[in-house]
Amino acid sequence: MQIKDTESTDWIRRYRPSPDSDVRLVCFPYAGGSATFFHPFAMSLAPVADVVALQYPGRQDRFREPCVTNLGVLADRLAEQITALSGKPTVLFGHSMGAALAFETAVRLEAAGANPPCAVVASGRRAPSARRDEHVHERDDDGIIAELRVLDGTDSAVFGDEELLRLALPAIRGDYTAVETYTCPADRRVHCAITVLTGDSDPGTTIEEARAWRTHTLGPFGMRVFSGGHFFLADHRATVVDLLAGQLHRARSGGATVPGG
Repeated sequence: MQIKDTESTDWIRRYRPSPDSDVRLVCFPYAGGSATFFHPFAMSLAPVADVVALQYPGRQDRFREPCVTNLGVLADRLAEQITALSGKPTVLFGHSMGAALAFETAVRLEAAGANPPCAVVASGRRAPSARRDEHVHERDDDGIIAELRVLDGTDSAVFGDEELLRLALPAIRGDYTAVETYTCPADRRVHCAITVLTGDSDPGTTIEEARAWRTHTLGPFGMRVFSGGHFFLADHRATVVDLLAGQLHRARSGGATVPGG
C-alpha cells in the first residue's frame, strides 16, 4: 500500500495537502483527541511541510470502530501507515499520549529501517519509563470527567452537551486504558533526536519527569519549558509552530542539533 502525498485515509488526515514539500510532520493526538486538533498547525506549516495528522479509531468519523486499547498495538498500526507514505525527512510530533505513541512508533520505524524519523518532538508527557500508578480508565464516567477538568483539556462545549460527551467518553476511556497500561523499559532508546516540550504547571508531568526523556535517545536531546499546564500548546501555539519549523528545517538539511539542549 502506498499513500499518495495528496491523499487522506481513515488513519491519515491532510488539511492542506502539500505534495511539493520536501519534509513531513506527523502529528499524534492526545488521549481522547483527534486529528482536527492539528488543523492550525497544518495551516501554519504548509506548504513548506507535508503535515499529516493521525486519526485513531473510536472518535469523530471513526466512532463506530473499537478503540485500540494497547499502546504497542496502536504504534504497530501507525508505523504501518507511516511506512506507506512517500519517503521524506520526517519529524514525529505528539502531545500527551501522542508523545508516547510517537516514541514507540519511532522505535518501530528505526527497527524496520523504513524512513526512520529525523526527530521526535514529545510534548506534555513524562518520559516513557517514568511511570505513575494511574487508573483513570477504571473510574466511572464522572471520575473520568473530573480528571479531564483537572487537565483542562476538553472544550467547555463538550461538558455542556450530554450527547457530545457520551460520544467522546468511550474514546477517552479507551485511550486512557492504552496509556495507563503502557510500560517501557528504561533502556529503550531511539537513535534520532528528541526534543521535549512541557508546561511548568502540568499536573501530569514534573520537570524532572520530562527531563528523563534524555535517557531514551542515543541522539541529541533538547527541552523547552513553557508557562502553563497540560495544554500549554493552546497559549503558545505560535512559538511551538516556530519550533517545529526549525525542526523541519534541520530535518531537511540533515542537521542533528536540537534547540534547548
